[in-house]
Amino acid sequence: MELISLAILGVLIVISPGADFVLVLKNSINQGRKAGIWTAIGVSLAICVHIGYSMLGISYLISQNQMLFNAVRYAGSAYLIYLGIKGIISADNCAEIEKVTENHIKVSQYLVQGFLCNVLNPKTMLFFLSIFSQVITPDTSESHTALMYGVYMIVLHGVWFSIVAVLFTSEVLQARLLKMKKKLNQMCGVGLCSFGAMLAIKS
Repeated sequence: MELISLAILGVLIVISPGADFVLVLKNSINQGRKAGIWTAIGVSLAICVHIGYSMLGISYLISQNQMLFNAVRYAGSAYLIYLGIKGIISADNCAEIEKVTENHIKVSQYLVQGFLCNVLNPKTMLFFLSIFSQVITPDTSESHTALMYGVYMIVLHGVWFSIVAVLFTSEVLQARLLKMKKKLNQMCGVGLCSFGAMLAIKS
């Protein structure tokens, strides 16, 4: 597969709404731009893990071990459902917050949330396995190309989700978002629960 095609595919995968998008959106509208950006950084760090084991071939071994694969799948499902339920329950409280003091947010909390949301998703694991099976060949000279593509995907995830955090915390959208904050929180919570449920029941 040509690198240009892979680059375009990477963009389409990243911008497609999924659990990462919902989590970044939820943290951004509730805790502010800084929380959203740190969540995005967490997602990018998780991509480093996916790329690492994809290049080493570990993801193939996991995908062939049904028990291990299911363990990862159910762990990711449970985490997404946990985040979703937490968002739904706290929707009323979040709606009352008019302004967040971003200097006092727990950076590690949002970094870890973004990291776990992505790294525990076996669909992401299989995506990188399929992509790197096209990039990596028996020719050792291709390892440099695979590494460069990996860096591209890391940067792409970080940039896109940071843009999401910035856009949804802009002054233009803040007034409208504040009025529908409770509904957005509930929608994000339901979305995360749905992604988690689909992940659990999908064979």
